[in-house]
Amino acid sequence: MQRRHFIKLSATASATLLFSRVTYAGGNAAMINHPDEAWAKTDGDWFRLKADGKGGYSANGVETGVRANNNANSVYIQSHSPLAGVKLKWNHKTGASAKVAGDHFERSYGDLAWRSLGSAIKCPWYMLINDGNDTACFGVKTGPNTICWWTADADKIELTLDTHSGGSPVHLGDRKLHAADIVTMQSRAGENAYATDHRFCKMMCDKPRLPKQPVYGINDWYFAYGDNSFELIKKTTGMMAELVTDTQNKPFSVIDAGWAEYSPLLPGDGGWNERYDRPNNKFKDMHLMAGEIKKLGMRPGLWIRPLCAHHDESKTLLAPSIPGRNDPKAPILDPTIPENIERIKNYFGVYKQWGIEMVKHDYSTYDIFGRWGFKMLDAITVPNWSFRDNTKTNAEIINHLYRSIRSAAGDGIYIIGCNTVSHLSAGLFELNRIGDDTSGREWPRVKKYGVNTMAFRLPQHNAFYAADGDCVGVTKEISWEHNKQWMQLLAESSAPLFISAQPEATGPEHKKYIKECFARAAKPQPLAEPLDWMTNPFPVKWKLNNREVTFNWD
Repeated sequence: MQRRHFIKLSATASATLLFSRVTYAGGNAAMINHPDEAWAKTDGDWFRLKADGKGGYSANGVETGVRANNNANSVYIQSHSPLAGVKLKWNHKTGASAKVAGDHFERSYGDLAWRSLGSAIKCPWYMLINDGNDTACFGVKTGPNTICWWTADADKIELTLDTHSGGSPVHLGDRKLHAADIVTMQSRAGENAYATDHRFCKMMCDKPRLPKQPVYGINDWYFAYGDNSFELIKKTTGMMAELVTDTQNKPFSVIDAGWAEYSPLLPGDGGWNERYDRPNNKFKDMHLMAGEIKKLGMRPGLWIRPLCAHHDESKTLLAPSIPGRNDPKAPILDPTIPENIERIKNYFGVYKQWGIEMVKHDYSTYDIFGRWGFKMLDAITVPNWSFRDNTKTNAEIINHLYRSIRSAAGDGIYIIGCNTVSHLSAGLFELNRIGDDTSGREWPRVKKYGVNTMAFRLPQHNAFYAADGDCVGVTKEISWEHNKQWMQLLAESSAPLFISAQPEATGPEHKKYIKECFARAAKPQPLAEPLDWMTNPFPVKWKLNNREVTFNWD
């Protein structure tokens, strides 16, 4: 029997049967069979590629090959015409009662859940199928050169490898693209879906780049909202530093948006146009600011928007104007132009001189595609546009940007990706903001974007990166009853804890509890587990430090 043929098992072994229909035993891992069908899209409709029986598929100048590579099946693509994407399909009968869960392209938006098989949802990067007892996993390894997503229905499993460059098909020329590495896994006997998910995340990322110690600290955004200053940062850092007990693992004080020099188009105009290598008059001296933070016992961090351009920028350096990226007050740099990449890398030389130890870079996915992740339903971006270099896929363009940031930061600066592509961040950045913004003003937003994000993306923690669920905004506008629970979940999750504490809203009771949470977050802890996540997108029952805790998020 050829190894791609199905392994026939007892009908009682439902999960093993479910999994074995599309996989075979290969070395130390299950390997996915050659696809039953392969399709490609150039400048028109999808067309089917002809199989050669050996893992190769070709038609109309497009060639796709699938071959074993250690514990994965590598997909290679060549095309002599501009190529929009490739689809691989496996025939597969899945029970109607099965549930499916997946990831998001970048941050999550309070919308992750286990869904019925017939919901026809995209599962970016990886997909979990649970039959009520066991879990089968299908994914691609982190750092691929295409934007990938999975879908499943009653008759098939499908993987799409998107090869757009901007909103147009990529021009690969004569080169062969290593598009992605497919990996698969099934749950072990007695292993629940959450544990399988976490184990699969470790399989997808061979070499995560993780912080040396658990990360915790403060951030001013959720009470200052950009209205920060040298004196405010010094004041809040001093207030919160008094609550730190672990001097062997010092917390971070991250200065969020509002510190950089701003150049308006006209006096009084809004927009960004910030210069991230110099402070504004509210801060004046960032080396002095970083020094003050260190004197107070914390480690200085900084927020930037790396693709932000200046209002007087040469148009030859700017990304094309498209819906979502057409505001003249917020011009964006083209990330395929070497000069722009060098500018971003040079920022980090400045930050090293200032003594910055963490940089949070934001907005890059939106700035590249003109869309937030929750709008990437039918397509990643609008059609019919491209960057200066149209020979690289969107994934390759983003990979180059991220690797350039990593190289420039070196080993002395931790990187937090925010609004970054999760699967391309893994292995490069120590931390990643896994969900959309929480809030210091609206509790429903904290519940939606905080709790849901932690439940469904916490399996990526210490597998891809340290998974940052965002801040606790301690303000007068959100009840302490709610915030205390959110703080407890973060503090005992094993993931990073960041607190935005408004001085006027932080009294003795708050400080006492923050001190306790800082002490917990400074130490390694077991990974938190949502116990009702398969039926509740906003789990109330959690396993924290090996005990069950019930929250009231309403």
